[in-house]
Amino acid sequence: MTQSAPPTQGRTPAGESGPDDDRSGRPGLFVGRPFGVPVYVSPSWFLVAVLVTVMFEGQANDVIDRPASYAVAFAYALLLYGSVFVHELSHAVTARVLGLPVRSVTLHILGGETSIEREAPTPGREFLIAFAGPLVNLVLAGLGLFAHAVLTLPDVALLLLEALTFANLLVGVFNLLPGLPLDGGRLVRAAVWKATGRSRSGAIVAGWIGRGVAIACLITGAFLATYRTDGESGGGGFGWLALLWSALVASFIWVGATQAIRAERVRDRIPLLSARRLARRATLVTADVPLAEAIRRAHEDHAGALVIVDHDGVARGLVSEKAVTATPPHRRPWVSAGDLSRGLDEARTLPADITGEALVTALRRAPSSEYLLVEPDGRVYGVLAVSDVDRAFTGV
Repeated sequence: MTQSAPPTQGRTPAGESGPDDDRSGRPGLFVGRPFGVPVYVSPSWFLVAVLVTVMFEGQANDVIDRPASYAVAFAYALLLYGSVFVHELSHAVTARVLGLPVRSVTLHILGGETSIEREAPTPGREFLIAFAGPLVNLVLAGLGLFAHAVLTLPDVALLLLEALTFANLLVGVFNLLPGLPLDGGRLVRAAVWKATGRSRSGAIVAGWIGRGVAIACLITGAFLATYRTDGESGGGGFGWLALLWSALVASFIWVGATQAIRAERVRDRIPLLSARRLARRATLVTADVPLAEAIRRAHEDHAGALVIVDHDGVARGLVSEKAVTATPPHRRPWVSAGDLSRGLDEARTLPADITGEALVTALRRAPSSEYLLVEPDGRVYGVLAVSDVDRAFTGV
């Protein structure tokens, strides 16, 4: 699956945690950087590896005795996710070749995800990036069938080849289902975009189809859970595991499709964003002013932010709202405003007149919780809080 970064994901407009967030920002264990793309393995993958090993061990035991059968089953789990990795890396490499920056590739419980910094600028590039992953899996499945036909292999190698060929075929075909967030949904999006000239229309259509695919997956799982190998209903040929897995996949697709639809609604708000309109009035204080006094001055000014300035009036830092809130009132007279400030840099200083896509791009480039807004002549206009931008996106 590919995933382009939407304007906001409930955190910051960059879809990243700000500097006040305690999380590391990494989606899992870092394992390497092939072709310059950071690759992570989510902790949930290890759970899947164990489940695949246990489920495949019975087949392995038919061709090799225990405990070696467990090693063969685990090898299959690794090869299976190797196929997923190649699928995601194909998305990433294609995106980079087409000039789109790739944030990361992550392997997790439901397969993998390629996070791309921004969306493809044309439907043709969208199509190529989306189709690259399933194409590689289908090619690998074809190579597996060819190898099965022309090679004479030991039983263990033959079992792994057959299982891996089927897995690549399944991954390739499943990802071509025509609904977001699957690759097939991105192909639908590209086709509708090409036909209508509007990427938004493509995303909405593919999102609604994705919801239909989610419902179909759940129904299929319910059928398999009650299907008996003798063709009669009421048994449990595949059992509760099929229902559980289909419910998990269906929920993933439903959530992804819903997020895609919501992202387009969010995108409609981007041209209306104005840093000047969202700015908080700022009170200017020197670093040695006690926090309690700085807050009193801010209340007096009806201001919502504190900016640290030097004795020449030049802005030097922003006082963190989160840090102020975390400081108990009885300690505020003994803590200086400068103790709770962070220094300014060029990326966290924005022109007051910045709007729309330029504003979102600036926030993505340097994730933070607050930004200083300045007039063209360098005077401080106010402070832009990312929480206010998020509320403007969500309409809260």
